[in-house]
Amino acid sequence: MTRNDRLRIIRNRRVQALIAGLALVMLALGLSGARSTMAGWADSEESAGSFSAATIPAPALTKSCEFRSVLGLGARVRVYWKPPAGYQLDDIVVKASTRGLGSVLAPLTGFSLTSNTTSNGDGTYTTDVPTNLLGGLLGLGTELEIAFVAEHESGWQSKPASVASNAGLLGGIGGNCRNLT
Repeated sequence: MTRNDRLRIIRNRRVQALIAGLALVMLALGLSGARSTMAGWADSEESAGSFSAATIPAPALTKSCEFRSVLGLGARVRVYWKPPAGYQLDDIVVKASTRGLGSVLAPLTGFSLTSNTTSNGDGTYTTDVPTNLLGGLLGLGTELEIAFVAEHESGWQSKPASVASNAGLLGGIGGNCRNLT
């Protein structure tokens, strides 16, 4: 027997031992692997569930809004409203759309709701929104939407209680306001 024959026999025995070892490992894993369970795939019981999103009630407009101006000086939009039950003045956000009705409402910057709002004593409020904050409301017939939105502590917001205002052509002449909701 030559040296190459002996090496081939040793190599064959090693390969056979490796195959036998792998077979043993696979057999061991196969026997200890997945077992039958009481999974829902074969169970006849049924279950049902549902969920819904929170509905935040909207503020309500209590009177028709007013556009107030003396030849364009101190022009403001006066809004009469009340928060939904269970909500306070601190839960209300004022938003505006400066690009016209139907566009996205954005928080009104530079405006303090508490400083510009008076309580009427019966749970309703009167808020004056100065037109100098409203951008495009200085004339030329530009219309703007002002909205009051209730905001829940979770961050969810209500539908808006909105008014539309038009500053008129020049200096507040012909300016008006109307409730949208």
